[in-house]
Amino acid sequence: MVGRRGLAVLVAGCLAASVGLAADKQPSAAQMMDDLMYGRGQIGGPFSLVDHTGKSRDDREFRGKLLIVYFGYTFCPDVCPGDLQAITLALDQLGSLASEVQPIFITIDPERDDKVLAQYVSAFHPSLIGLTGTPDQIREVANSYKAFYTKVRDERTGDYAIDHAGVIYLMGRDGKYLGFMPPQTAPDRLAEVLRTHLAK
Repeated sequence: MVGRRGLAVLVAGCLAASVGLAADKQPSAAQMMDDLMYGRGQIGGPFSLVDHTGKSRDDREFRGKLLIVYFGYTFCPDVCPGDLQAITLALDQLGSLASEVQPIFITIDPERDDKVLAQYVSAFHPSLIGLTGTPDQIREVANSYKAFYTKVRDERTGDYAIDHAGVIYLMGRDGKYLGFMPPQTAPDRLAEVLRTHLAK
């Protein structure tokens, strides 16, 4: 699902981080990207998190639908809102078929996002579910998806941004990994991929 242009974007984002096992128990960006690109090990898996309404949700309740999984954060200035808007437009293109697809946004910044998650997801497709949890829970789920992210602090202000891969994951009706699409994938391309899998 990933083309040369998308791969270049993905590599540029992921390789900005250091190599080796991070202090928060995350493999290096390069290792995670390689695992994802070459299908090394299992990608995805069970999760139990809390949605933007405060309800507990786990992966099993989404069986029977295609699942779009996106890891991001509400303070992201461009990539996250751009990709979520592309997902929204792709689902709009599907018309009634969109009911067979469940988009999920998992925050990688639960400390800041918990209070604003509901407002944030409401700006996108009405079926979008925002999920959060403890930092350890989020890290565990992200690692299972080979989803790299790390905080980048501004030494002047003490504030931080988050460097992350911005990958769009597609999981099958049975919960198994189907593939991924890179950041900045066009809505038309997303809709095309979703239609292909919905027809199977």
